[in-house]
Amino acid sequence: MIPPKAQGNGSDAQTPQPSAVLSCANPVTKTPETLRQRSDFLRAASARRQAAQGFLLQARARGDDSNGMRVGFTCSKKIGNAVARNRAKRRLREIARAVLPELGQPGWDYVLVGRPKVTIDRDFADLLKDLETALAQIHAPRKPRK
Repeated sequence: MIPPKAQGNGSDAQTPQPSAVLSCANPVTKTPETLRQRSDFLRAASARRQAAQGFLLQARARGDDSNGMRVGFTCSKKIGNAVARNRAKRRLREIARAVLPELGQPGWDYVLVGRPKVTIDRDFADLLKDLETALAQIHAPRKPRK
């Protein structure tokens, strides 16, 4: 690749800048933001939980005015060594990337917790179905308590 020609002489030479930055993100899709702070994970852990065969889903409605959804991933040392934990988190990230934009609700935080052996060994199509059913159960209307 040949760099663009500099315009001007000496120290005041300027290279032309592109007029617009190209982005791969589609503004139509609702891509979730990633949870990073421990307090967000703890708040989600104290809210709704739905066990699935391949993972545990924790979810909470934030109650603020933001429309974006956020997602976090966690795997303990029970999963295995660092390689196994990273593999489990990669699988969880991918199912969240595939399912949450369609079935997740704006203003919610979701945390996917990996399970020992199951998250890594379970068929990927089954993990996708697990997340779809877990989200449907989390967002299903609740019966009022007496």
